[in-house]
Amino acid sequence: MLHPSLLRRSTSDVPLEKEGLFMSAAEPIRDKRKLAQFASYYKSKRQYRNYALIVVGAHTAFRISDLLSLKWSDVYDEKSQSFSSHIELVEKKTGKVKTIALNAQVKSALRLLLPLRRGEFIFANNRKDARPISRIQAWRIIRAAASAVGLGGRIACHSLRKTFGYFAWKAGALPVLLMEIFNHTSFETTRRYLGITQDDLDEVYLGMELF
Repeated sequence: MLHPSLLRRSTSDVPLEKEGLFMSAAEPIRDKRKLAQFASYYKSKRQYRNYALIVVGAHTAFRISDLLSLKWSDVYDEKSQSFSSHIELVEKKTGKVKTIALNAQVKSALRLLLPLRRGEFIFANNRKDARPISRIQAWRIIRAAASAVGLGGRIACHSLRKTFGYFAWKAGALPVLLMEIFNHTSFETTRRYLGITQDDLDEVYLGMELF
C-alpha cells in the first residue's frame, strides 16, 4: 500500500490516480515500429503542435515541465531565420544548466509548426492569451496517440524521456553519458530507469558470436 505522502498532489500535476503511474513507473516505448506509428499519429492529422511535442520530447529527454516551458526564442533565431544548433536551459527540478543538441528530426518537426506558432511558447494552448498547454493536456495528447496505435503498458509524459534513454542505450551510449543526461548518481538508478527487459538481455546473449 502506498504511503499517504506519495498521494499528495499539486494543482499543476497530472492527477496521479488518472495517469495511473508515477514518473518512476512510466515505461519507455521499446518497439521501434510502434514508436514510429506513435510519433507520426498527429503528423498524419496535421496536428503539428502535438506531433512536435512527441518528437522533441523523445529526442531531448526533457522532463515534461521543461518541455512545456520551451519558447521559440530557445530554438529559433529570428534575425537569421534559422534554427539553433543547441538548446540551453535551466532545469526546473535540479537548477542545472543543460545544453542539448537539436537533431534533424527535431528541427523538421519544429519547422512544420513554425508557421502556425501562437505567441512565444512552442507548445501553446488555443486560448487568446496563449500559454503553454498544461501537463494534463500533454498527458492526454500522449495517451490518445498511444491508444490509437495500440501501445499497451504505462505510457505517459515521462515515457518520452525514458524512450530516449532506452534507444540511446540500445545504440551503445556509454552508461556514464546516460547518467549525465539524466542527472543520475549511480548506474543502478539508470538501469531501472531504462526498463531493461529479459528480451533485451536475451538479445545480447543470442547476438554473441565470438568464434
